[in-house]
Amino acid sequence: MTESPTAPRADLSRPDPESALRPWRQRWNLHADGAAFDTPSSALQPVLLAGAPAMLKLAYDAEEQWGGALMRWWNGDGAARVLAYDGHVLLIERATGRDSLLAMASDGRDDQACRILCEVARQLHTRTAPPPDGLQPLASYFESLASAAQAHGGLYARAWRIAEPLLQAGADPVPLHGDLHHENVLDFGPRRGWLAIDPKRVIGDRGYDHATMFGDPLQLGRELPRRLEHRLQVVADASGLAPSRLLRWIAAQQGLSAAWHLEDDEAEEAQLPLSVLAAALALGADERDD
Repeated sequence: MTESPTAPRADLSRPDPESALRPWRQRWNLHADGAAFDTPSSALQPVLLAGAPAMLKLAYDAEEQWGGALMRWWNGDGAARVLAYDGHVLLIERATGRDSLLAMASDGRDDQACRILCEVARQLHTRTAPPPDGLQPLASYFESLASAAQAHGGLYARAWRIAEPLLQAGADPVPLHGDLHHENVLDFGPRRGWLAIDPKRVIGDRGYDHATMFGDPLQLGRELPRRLEHRLQVVADASGLAPSRLLRWIAAQQGLSAAWHLEDDEAEEAQLPLSVLAAALALGADERDD
């Protein structure tokens, strides 16, 4: 998800973001265009490169570092373009458009937002160059759900029973974004359009990326099943995925998301993906008809 500035971290081994980024600002002749800030996984700063807006990012987290390799591989097709890099430090073009998919979802334009997400996914999934080394198979992601199913049963077990045959189906794997939702596709203005940021390092069935579009910003409440069913049809139409198969991927991915929250001792945060999972089951996610 899009990361926001946080309060000062307790990790005193990490330098302050201004000091951490200064060597690369100097090396690449960048001018600060805002304050440097920390997130749980990175240090970032808006900068100018020859007068053009860019974002300087130093990734501390290994997952974020691998995401930079994918950004370079996509070469600006569907994802923000990498302007310079040095190991775990990236300089990428900066989103300057004024719209957001979250705003669209809340003001009656969610169908349009979902179609934008699907178009970005199409661009990311159709690149034909050999993928970068080091991508994790999607099945390894789901080890957390398998563990939660064994430990807790219930919805986790039902999600795992849906996920396991999907992972074994042998669909042609493609490099995935891994976290493709309303906050990770940004408006880069009329020339560049909508582009993805913050990918993970995973390869697998493209249905997984489309399933990640359903956890946010669907919100809890009695209207959740209706909203889920409507978004399901919009995304199925735009992606070309069979609605029944997409629904199974939604159930599997939302179960995985809840399992990750459990691993992080975030039981309350697990309630949203569990609610989406329950809504997907109510729509027949565990009924195979294709």
